[in-house]
Amino acid sequence: MRKIQVAFWVLLASMSTFAQTGYTPSPENIKARKAFEEARFGMFIHWGLSSVLGDGEWVMQNKNIPVKDYTRLQRAFNPVDFNAKTWVDIAKGAGMKYITLITRHHDSFSNFATKQSDWNIMNTPFKRDIVKELADECHKQGIKICFYYSLLDWYRDDYPYETGKTGKGTGRTKKSDYASYLNFMKNQLTELLTKYGEVSAIWFDGHWDQLDNDHDKSLQSKIDWKYEEIYSLIHKLQPQCLIGNNHHLSPIPGEDFQMFERDLPGENKGGLSGQEISTLPLETCETLNGAWGYNIKDDNYKSSKQLVDYLVRAAGYGANFLLNVGPMPNGEIQPEFVERLAKVGDWTKVYGETIYGTKGGFIRPQEWGAVTEKGNKIYLHLLKLKDDKFMLKIPQAFKTAKLFKNGTAVKFQKLDNNYFVFDVAALDKNEIDNVIELEK
Repeated sequence: MRKIQVAFWVLLASMSTFAQTGYTPSPENIKARKAFEEARFGMFIHWGLSSVLGDGEWVMQNKNIPVKDYTRLQRAFNPVDFNAKTWVDIAKGAGMKYITLITRHHDSFSNFATKQSDWNIMNTPFKRDIVKELADECHKQGIKICFYYSLLDWYRDDYPYETGKTGKGTGRTKKSDYASYLNFMKNQLTELLTKYGEVSAIWFDGHWDQLDNDHDKSLQSKIDWKYEEIYSLIHKLQPQCLIGNNHHLSPIPGEDFQMFERDLPGENKGGLSGQEISTLPLETCETLNGAWGYNIKDDNYKSSKQLVDYLVRAAGYGANFLLNVGPMPNGEIQPEFVERLAKVGDWTKVYGETIYGTKGGFIRPQEWGAVTEKGNKIYLHLLKLKDDKFMLKIPQAFKTAKLFKNGTAVKFQKLDNNYFVFDVAALDKNEIDNVIELEK
């Protein structure tokens, strides 16, 4: 039976509407995609030596800091309070099922013991492989580990900075050599996929640096990234490892999930999305405050209610929510983040079943909330409850309606054309999420 199911999923993937010509995902990959879809909630961690300056992960670009000056940070980065177990405990406590960690960001600094460059964490006063410690702890605690890896580079001379949009002020003058840079990336990816145990996904970023603008939805990159080589290498080393690329485009051959930056699928409020939604697993990423990396002045923290709202709406679209934290330079996740994640965890402990392993509902998320479905259950998430009656057109027949948290029956009346009116007068309108469970 299991072999039949795997064969079915492989066939389904091969029929995907975006037609990944020349790429057939392995059975292990298809199984991993399904597990990824069921996870629904993950932690994104933007962290590295840029945190020392406390001005976000783009500080090298935004302040036009030359390489020769930026390199001094290597002697200052000493996160003595970093504890992998604490980080994983925080993620698990929030109800997160996977962690996506920055292994190397646009400043090219590697948070792991790479042999491809001296510009890495082993040459700081800390001298510990953060990637290994976190990966080991994730494997120990049953949390999936994914690796973010930057395609663009503000530090190295061989990256094609001449045609890129960013990194113009870092003092590079030598002619770039993409063949050299590609070899560097492939060697680092080989290290990450052979020395750190099972890796659930590689999360690429930076393709947009070689586009004329972030709104260009074509594939007219100014360089040939050689994605077929890169993606084939990853799938060869770890067939189950999923590949996603934050290029702000629809997926291209070799990719296994589609991501949206600071937008829910189909939205384009942040100006970075608007691409067509594929049939691949979906993920949306957002920050807990305003910045990705640590910014000492950023106190624009989202409330626990806002975070649950985003998580539920993402699930209503059939997407995962990758929520970012930017730890402090000493290695601690700041208390404001920990407090809010703990409150989200209080919600997932009660309502996690209504998002984990679900699919998007029969209607897209609306102002009032969202719908998720699993098996013979339909979950109505009433995120903004204003009135004593709630009316919704439900195309599927159901037998009972009750509050998910305590099983209390919810009275309802069926009208014409499959409209139903639910009596919600007794529900707490200040509740983060009132969930009504319908059983088919």
